[in-house]
Amino acid sequence: MNASTRIFIPSELFAPAESSHFEGEITLSELSAGPDTYRFAAPLPWQVDVSNTGDALLVIGSVEGEATTECARCLDEFAVPFVGEIEGYFLLDSEKAAPEDMDEDEFDVLGDDHMIDLEPLIKAALLLEFPLVPLCKEDCKGLCATCGANLNEGPCSCEPAQPESDTPPNPFSVLKDFPFDDK
Repeated sequence: MNASTRIFIPSELFAPAESSHFEGEITLSELSAGPDTYRFAAPLPWQVDVSNTGDALLVIGSVEGEATTECARCLDEFAVPFVGEIEGYFLLDSEKAAPEDMDEDEFDVLGDDHMIDLEPLIKAALLLEFPLVPLCKEDCKGLCATCGANLNEGPCSCEPAQPESDTPPNPFSVLKDFPFDDK
């Protein structure tokens, strides 16, 4: 838990239609997204607005910064700038039912200490912003499958791979010589 992402909800925010603004920074060394690891060199600034909707607190804001990761094709490290949208919904009373259009994993209940930890919301916002397949550039040529040379830096000196002859023949190729009657 990151102390700089915990916010205390003041008593005035328990009145319907009230809102408050909060901001801070979160320090993360790295975050894994599937097989990829994103590293952060600097703290990430965040800002949120917390609004009372009557039965709950709606948290909306953003986190921005830059992460570094490896290209999935050439394995070079490159920077990924991002702006992630933070969203959260916290019920004020655990006895009251959640809105019918929300699943249980779409909201939390505000604790008795009136603290909201934004770290899980910030991490979720970051994971949604990172690409599924990180590429240093869209036309990255990757590495040579034979010698491992980075093809973005120029062609390698390997012989082009010969297509394998073990591929099964086209099952319709026998029809090429079949004598069809034109009746």
